[in-house]
Amino acid sequence: MELTLVIANKNYSSWSLRAWLLLKHIGAPFREMRVPLGQPDTPAQIRKWSPSGLAPVLLDGELAIWDSLAIGEYLHEKFPAARLWPEHFAARARARSICAEMHSGFSALRQNMPFNGSRHFSGRPINADTRANIERISAIWRECRAEFADRGPFLFGHFTIADAMYAPVALRFLTYDAPLDAQAARYAATLAELAPVQEWLAAARLEPERLEKYEPAPL
Repeated sequence: MELTLVIANKNYSSWSLRAWLLLKHIGAPFREMRVPLGQPDTPAQIRKWSPSGLAPVLLDGELAIWDSLAIGEYLHEKFPAARLWPEHFAARARARSICAEMHSGFSALRQNMPFNGSRHFSGRPINADTRANIERISAIWRECRAEFADRGPFLFGHFTIADAMYAPVALRFLTYDAPLDAQAARYAATLAELAPVQEWLAAARLEPERLEKYEPAPL
């Protein structure tokens, strides 16, 4: 049975992008169902599929899996050949740790650099809390790349859930010209240049909806 992924706007929904990238990486056929944010019926439409009222949600027959990290875990179990987690238990534990940190942390980055897939905002001031988030994320990337660089271009060598979790962050950094060291900048570019990421961004630019909360005012 074909999988269905319920997503929000490609222009604004970083969580939807994470789940979508994992499905693209696996290569399994899936149907995409987009529920635009900011519409009068948005909450009701999403709740048809998601008990949490949030996107994304993965539908596999009668089963609904919501939350991007839970979707990643489900896909790892359903498609083990895709190697969505590192094989070694220590690397796998580390990957889960940095994914959990991304999932629950970096609130300043989320607030001050809202995800926007079709705009570029340069020259904006970066407050101390956001700068601390950028530095912490850059440190995560540096440490992983230093250890696993000989196995491939991603955080743990091959593409994993960790890369999907940090892909929207890389796009945020590029959108806002975040200050990055050379190694972090290379990794951000690696993610941004992936064909599925480019496909997502191309679709984001064509979406008609524009929501003020995700569109920072001009300087």
